[in-house]
Amino acid sequence: MAWEYSEKTKRLFLDAIHGKPGTHLGEIAQPDGVGEYGSIVCGDAMRFMFRCDRHPTDPTQDVIVEARYLTFGCTSAIASSEALCSILENGRYTPIKALEIRNSDIVEYLEGLPEQKIHCSVMGTEALQAAVFDWARRRGVDLRTLGLDVHPEEEHGRVVCKCFSLTEPYLKRKIRELNLRTIPEIINALKAGGACMSCHYAPGGLQDLLDEVWGVRQLRVVASAGESAALATEVQRAVAEERPHGSLLDQAEWAASGISAYQFGKKVEKAIDDYIRPMLAQDGGDLEIVDIKGNLVYCRLSGACAGCRGAAQTLKLMIERTLKEMVDERVRVIQV
Repeated sequence: MAWEYSEKTKRLFLDAIHGKPGTHLGEIAQPDGVGEYGSIVCGDAMRFMFRCDRHPTDPTQDVIVEARYLTFGCTSAIASSEALCSILENGRYTPIKALEIRNSDIVEYLEGLPEQKIHCSVMGTEALQAAVFDWARRRGVDLRTLGLDVHPEEEHGRVVCKCFSLTEPYLKRKIRELNLRTIPEIINALKAGGACMSCHYAPGGLQDLLDEVWGVRQLRVVASAGESAALATEVQRAVAEERPHGSLLDQAEWAASGISAYQFGKKVEKAIDDYIRPMLAQDGGDLEIVDIKGNLVYCRLSGACAGCRGAAQTLKLMIERTLKEMVDERVRVIQV
């Protein structure tokens, strides 16, 4: 599936890679601040730098007049980098004021980004923040006295996502800042959990962090008119206890859950089309829905995933877990 980029995003990307005048791909000879974020090993990396008009007596009044970047990444990564530089240069920000720029400002400047590419805008703001911290060090500005948190503990915190070397303090901060409520939202915004996926539900993993930040999720089942409270309680207990793989909910249980079988099927299809299929496509694979019966989703892997020795793990750890998170906790995926 091709990513749906805005015309502005595509134009900024093409202008940058062709070196069109006014673009920002490159380096500054003597920058006042340099920041890096990401890793080429992980797929996206950015080195960001800026130069200031220095205030003669008060460094906090320095003004950013030039910004440049070196970015290894996709269309949205390059375009997000361009957007950040333009925002800074056009807005005549002080470095301290620049810390108020959020990834949502970059997304708005680009007139939108695909959900799966939001992490590119986050990469820009994180590299900017690192560059501002570097500027403060060079100019002797104590950010703490200004009430700014420099997050020094994040470099040494417990690593939660080993694929991308993302720590617990960092993930908790970004979960709060970006109001991330689900694992797919974390993957889209931060890439954490987007590779091997082993940190999704591991002890101390992404779901545990979400529960810690927002409170343990409460499963809610509302009985429809004419259904007894006892039936609703029974359904909730069954969901919480994780029914055995392959168990089929009956019509009464569906009625008590507040979602019809048709609505359930449409949500499954949308989650697979919008999220799961693009993830599989990165490795040359695909997924076919063979049938949906109640809460059972019968699937067939195709492409490069069809003969993979890890197919069973892909179905259980990625596809089923994702559908549980995005659709309903009662989803069961069965390979056919």
